[in-house]
This record gives sequence, C-alpha cells and structure tokens, in this order.
Amino acid sequence: KQWYQRRVRDKKSRNAYLMKKNPRKIAWTVLYRRKHKKGTETDVAKKRTRKTTKFQRSIQGATLENILAKRNQKPEVRKAQREQVIRSQKEKLKAKKEAKQVNKKKTDTKAVRAAQKKINKANTKSRPARTNVMM
Repeated sequence: KQWYQRRVRDKKSRNAYLMKKNPRKIAWTVLYRRKHKKGTETDVAKKRTRKTTKFQRSIQGATLENILAKRNQKPEVRKAQREQVIRSQKEKLKAKKEAKQVNKKKTDTKAVRAAQKKINKANTKSRPARTNVMM
C-alpha cells in the first residue's frame, strides 16, 4: 500500500489528490461543503442589531451648555469670533518676530563686530613675542 491510499476514500478522490487539486475548490468534497456552509440544518435567526441612539454629553473642557450655546449661535457671529482669534494670533507672531529682530540687531551689528576685532587685535599685540630658542 502506498501512503496516499490511507488518506483518501475512493478512486475519484485519489485521482483528484494525485492531480494536486484543492479539495476546498471541488464542489463534491466534504471540505468544500464545510467551507461554503452547505447542508447545515440549524436555522439561525438573524442577530438583532441594536438601534443606535443619539446622546449628547459634555466634552473635556466644554460643558454641554457651552456646546449647545455655540451650536445655536449665528454663523456670522462664529465667523467674527474666528477672525478675531486669527487676528490676535497674527499680532502675537508679528510682535515676537519684531522682538527677535531687535535682539538680533543688538548682538549682530557691524559696530559690535568691529569692536570685537579691535579687542582681538589688542590681545594678540600684548602677547610676548616668540623667540626662536632651541633647547
């Protein structure tokens, strides 16, 4: 006996096995019927799905009253508030940029560089001259 004869039932199955057919794709096999749920006699009723209900609650940082008040505002008011916030943010950025430029001018002007150059030159002149002495 060969090893595949123990594995299959009849000649039809053995030949399908030898041709390397996938039993899950052959309609008459048990594996196909299991995969495609054929011949199951249990009539299972459809599972009931719960109907979703809308529920309003507060979010962290905003109470329900605040949320409802914002929702009931007119779009023009909301737009005006948004523009005001954007304007204030731009002004903050502009002020920050100007402060940065002022600091840069204080530390990075030509006069400051020239003064540093003079200090460096004075330091090099005050050093004792090297003598070519061999030891």
